[in-house]
Amino acid sequence: MDAQVRDVKVGPGPLVPPVPKVHPRPLGGSPLDDLRIAWEMSRNLIGAWCEEDFDNLVTPYHFMGQPGLVVSDPAGVRQVLASPNFRRPLKLGRPLKPLAGEGLLLSEGETWKRQRKSLAPAFTPAAIGGLLPHFVAAGASLTEGLANQTKANLSEAFHHGTLDAVLRALFSRRADRDGAVLAQIARRYLEGPAHFRLLDFIGRGRDDLTFADGDRRRLGGRWLAEVDALIAQRRAAPAADDRPGDLLDRLLTARDEDGGPLPDQEIRDQCSSMLAAGFETTSRLLFWATYLLARDPETQDRVRAEILAFPVERVNGLDDLKAWPLLRSVLFETLRLYPTAPTFGRQALADETVLGHKVPAGAMVTISPWLIHRHRKLWDAPAVFRPERFLDQPHPWGIEAFLPFGGGPRVCIGAGFALAEAQIILATVLARLEIALADDRPVIPVASITLGPDREPDFLLTPIVQARA
Repeated sequence: MDAQVRDVKVGPGPLVPPVPKVHPRPLGGSPLDDLRIAWEMSRNLIGAWCEEDFDNLVTPYHFMGQPGLVVSDPAGVRQVLASPNFRRPLKLGRPLKPLAGEGLLLSEGETWKRQRKSLAPAFTPAAIGGLLPHFVAAGASLTEGLANQTKANLSEAFHHGTLDAVLRALFSRRADRDGAVLAQIARRYLEGPAHFRLLDFIGRGRDDLTFADGDRRRLGGRWLAEVDALIAQRRAAPAADDRPGDLLDRLLTARDEDGGPLPDQEIRDQCSSMLAAGFETTSRLLFWATYLLARDPETQDRVRAEILAFPVERVNGLDDLKAWPLLRSVLFETLRLYPTAPTFGRQALADETVLGHKVPAGAMVTISPWLIHRHRKLWDAPAVFRPERFLDQPHPWGIEAFLPFGGGPRVCIGAGFALAEAQIILATVLARLEIALADDRPVIPVASITLGPDREPDFLLTPIVQARA
């Protein structure tokens, strides 16, 4: 994928990270254009935008014979996400269905409402605070693995580290020990079959053209069987009192709206949904934040000073994370520039009107955080890395043009979980290591299920004591 690299920071001045080449004019209008768009989106979901899209707040389109609307206006986005007349297109769940089953991530309607209500107690601030020891342990393990290295692939390190954190928080299992089989299956699925393929865009429904999905079914079946076994084991021998609680503990004690326990299959599917939603997304957030800080060493030094003034070892609850406002702002600015879910859609269940545009039943509304977060009418200097823009925003969810975790009733229930995990892991790394890029080649975002890099660069690692000597 060609890159716009003219503004990459190599000295003083604002940092403008490189992006994929933007088309000068809109694509679409003919079957050949539709196939070209489908092909480009199967390679990179953000690869079909044009210059006009970063100025227009609403754009009608036709794709594969269906009308649609790209909505970047915050009022229109709010209307679509809050309206019961729009639902997530079922086919968008195709890549993850064999792994995540019927959990919260993919469920709809009344089933989703019931599940969301049942899971809410597991994601309160107090509940997430109880998981912090798992994140601290995973961050320490990751950093220890980097301790004797002068050069490292941090994309790979964060993949392992966040998977370790999620498995610890879900099951009290370590990715390199008693959770090794779970880790192997999860990585194989989420780094391969979970990503969109050309047939996923061409198919009309979740079960169309699935003849090529044998790898998804095989790996998904293995994962679900492993989680079934863990649930049975935990029911037979409840967890000991001498370890931090985990999410499986909470799901086993959760109650449905009727007051009864959750069925084992639902517990399994919820665990799988949490893995699918919380592993690679947090890994990508950490990679892009580190990439930006490596490009901006002055900001990296300021973040490190903040962390050293209140070390990770002093963190006992979520309130303690408020001691790192700049670190938090760096993560928010990273999510603005590199939203982990760069594009999603809603399908009209009935005829609707959005911002004066008719949306017939069955039509698609496309909402792209990638587009909205870089929109020229919604942000000041939208292409510039400027974490300070969030320092005066203690609750950035109030910014209507900021959608890193979606919006409306289906806003991500695990946002607090992911941010706490990312803050602790990144703080642990930065407290011990200075980080720089080993080369100046641009790293271009490529979007599928999440927003990853087109290559995994090496980072230079310098121990803090050595760096300050």
